[in-house]
Amino acid sequence: MVKRKKGLSSQKCAKLILECIHKSSYQPITAEELFIEIHLSPSSSSTFQLAIHDLLKSNQICLRKKKLYPIRQGQEQILIGTLRLHPKGFGFVIPDERTKWPQDIFIPKNSTESAIDADLVEVAVNTHSSSEKGPEGKILSILKRAHTQLAGTIYAVHSTRELAAHVPLLGNNKPTVIRSSPSISCKIGDRVILRVDEWGSKEKPTICTVSQIIGNIIDPSCDVTATTLEFNLRSDFPENVLTEAKGFGGKVRAPDLKNRRDLTGLTCFTIDPDTAKDFDDALSLTKDEKGHFHLGVHIADVAHYVKSNSLLDQEAFLRANSTYFPGACIPMLPEELSNQLCSLKARVNRLTVSVLIKMDQDGKILHFEIVRSYIKSAKRFSYFEAKEVLDGKKKNVHAPTLQLMVELCLLLKKQRQERGSIDFSLPEISLIIDENGLPLGVKKIEYDITHQLVEEFMLKANELVALELTNRGKQLIYRVHEEPNPENIREFFALARTFGLNVSSNSTFKDIPELFQQAQESPFLSQLSIAFIRSMKLAQYSTENMGHFGLCLEHYCHFTSPIRRYSDLIIQRLLFNEEPKELDLKEIATHCSEQERISFRAENSVLILKKLRLLEKEFLKDPLRYHAAIVTKIKPFGLYFELTELMLEGFLHISELEDDYFIFDERSSILKGRFTGHVHRLGEKVSVQIVRIDLIFLESRWMLKQEQNSPKKRKRNR
Repeated sequence: MVKRKKGLSSQKCAKLILECIHKSSYQPITAEELFIEIHLSPSSSSTFQLAIHDLLKSNQICLRKKKLYPIRQGQEQILIGTLRLHPKGFGFVIPDERTKWPQDIFIPKNSTESAIDADLVEVAVNTHSSSEKGPEGKILSILKRAHTQLAGTIYAVHSTRELAAHVPLLGNNKPTVIRSSPSISCKIGDRVILRVDEWGSKEKPTICTVSQIIGNIIDPSCDVTATTLEFNLRSDFPENVLTEAKGFGGKVRAPDLKNRRDLTGLTCFTIDPDTAKDFDDALSLTKDEKGHFHLGVHIADVAHYVKSNSLLDQEAFLRANSTYFPGACIPMLPEELSNQLCSLKARVNRLTVSVLIKMDQDGKILHFEIVRSYIKSAKRFSYFEAKEVLDGKKKNVHAPTLQLMVELCLLLKKQRQERGSIDFSLPEISLIIDENGLPLGVKKIEYDITHQLVEEFMLKANELVALELTNRGKQLIYRVHEEPNPENIREFFALARTFGLNVSSNSTFKDIPELFQQAQESPFLSQLSIAFIRSMKLAQYSTENMGHFGLCLEHYCHFTSPIRRYSDLIIQRLLFNEEPKELDLKEIATHCSEQERISFRAENSVLILKKLRLLEKEFLKDPLRYHAAIVTKIKPFGLYFELTELMLEGFLHISELEDDYFIFDERSSILKGRFTGHVHRLGEKVSVQIVRIDLIFLESRWMLKQEQNSPKKRKRNR
């Protein structure tokens, strides 16, 4: 029997705690579990709690998701955070404690140890040096693995047991040994799930065994399934969660309408993409005899059905958001709620949370209130149909309301621009997918006035809800967007100059809206917008109100999409005091930010693969076809371009350019031929031809169309 220690001072207790958590075998545990682990007597409980408090305060240990982690002491700043690994091997650690270290930490590829994307790591930050990518650090240890299995695609079979696979989450620089199970026979192109037998290091490879074959890369029907497994997304709902969802029935019941404002007399309608099924929001708008606008933003009351800590709530938290793929969706909530009972369908009663806003003729707010309500949407508009009505191409009884919405939208947009909000939109495309997952073509999405009016009204509702909760003294989850790194902005301004835009040497953040206004008629607007986004920090969720840089708002949160975002569901509950006081909002904010990034990477992975499948199909049909593209980035080793039709990035190595010796001019960001004098520059329109498509590595190889009037080729001497 282990003798329990008693009568200890807090200093001796702290020493025992540190000895335990600095052991190489230590796995993070809760304070209660640690109390048992170091064999303290019950009488030492208060001393133990005091020691924990002192160690946390002195930054010798830290608490994450109720578990204790060690912090090594030394000359370098030691932090804990989540690694985001780039396919090229380098990465960034996002610190848990933004107050201790506000910036992401750049990790060179030789300093990642054996960590992979989404691992929780301990990182040493070099406080005396930084790179162009920001403060630099090295990973000291991996505190928690994000993955117990990996996904990959077989590209070589060396023997019956030895395989080679492209494993995106490992990046390109981590040596890996992959073995096949005796019962599984793999061939090239098989998309597989790998069990990690041994995590590698700089010296040792990661050893994996194939545990499952999902399908083959030639089969597009398994794209979403493979990606779901690769990124550990939750696809199927547990049976008990489905049972809970089905228990609400298919209709709003009479008792549900009690203590709600009846807004069925308002003319409300939804405006969404034509493929949408989960209608979070409906709009109403009238104008009184004084010229005052009465705007209603009505949001599905998901919190009425998904109660805190219910089975539905626990599952929604784990998912944190819906994930959207071309032709498919992994919803945050079961379809019984997301597509049925919570969806604001036309001509049926639905429970809502309404933000009712009274504005003067200039769009300035006179009064607003947030109430629980119920509505009956009169119409389900698609963006396309609403635009047809506004253009007079289609008659509809709601045309006057739509026209009024445009009027208010322009007023709100003007207000936003005047306060310095950055107003730009990127072109979008939608892939047309058949029932087998094969892409058939693309459809361009115009960011027209119907998209803009919905966005302006949602932004206003989100802002007012954040303001309301802040004024009540409530802790909440803000949607924050920090100011960009000044060096990134300087690089952005330099790029704008190469596009021929008028940018002074002392331009600041405040000049960015004017710059985009100047670029509206420029052929480089899309490239400028993309470059600006890349120079920005990512928006995220936080309990600290750091403001929203892009929108120029002091208070902002996500409220308008509770069917597909968990943060919005939490905000709904906070509005009506339906969250338990002990709820860890900080943990929820961190989790939602992490899951949002994972979903984005998963969505992008499938999107790129589908685009490559479409290109491959076109290549097989017409191998000699040229594609229009525009140069987006110039490097010493070649140039990057974007296909105009598909909005897909490609790369041309200098060896694929004209027969010349190209020299990189960093100051002007151009490649110039030594013999021909031909220049490649940013924004240049080029024609490119496919050489090869590689679906396994998600890569494409291209060649440049040679102009008939280009200078005579000369033999290169390299």
